Amino acid sequence: MPKFATTLAWQQADLLMQPIFIRVVDNIGKRLEQSAWKGTYHEVAVWAEDVPEATQAIVTQLQDQLATALPEQVDDIEAALAQLPSSHPGYLLCLQQGDRQITVDIWQLCYQICFRNYSPVLNAMDVNLKVEVDTSLIDESGDVDWIKLDAKTQQIIDQIFSSLPH
Repeated sequence: MPKFATTLAWQQADLLMQPIFIRVVDNIGKRLEQSAWKGTYHEVAVWAEDVPEATQAIVTQLQDQLATALPEQVDDIEAALAQLPSSHPGYLLCLQQGDRQITVDIWQLCYQICFRNYSPVLNAMDVNLKVEVDTSLIDESGDVDWIKLDAKTQQIIDQIFSSLPH
């Protein structure tokens, strides 16, 4: 998860991330229409690094129980879940062509668009590294610059599809 240097940077990213996510998915769809690759999306649970696997398993088990719980059990299960850490949703694009498969993390793509010089590897290795919002994606009135956002999104998606094996 990216770390922000200032509250303003967080607010700028908050402004940009939903439009970026939508543009990423839209551009991927357009490229898949022209590609021999097939794509499917999968939602995955993303946990903070300090959450042990045993705790993740307990949360998953309680969530499964909640889905089939009797009405009188719901409050107890929700109370137990409230005491435990929770995950946030991650989205993976699985690209497949024949026996080849490539998985792309959609949030990492969004971060590459939203932030200047974002590197998933460097940001994962250095927990103190702060992201810098690409403020060129915000116009002088403080709104999303849709033309620049569309151009940068298309460039990133084009890079992915042009690097796929033929």
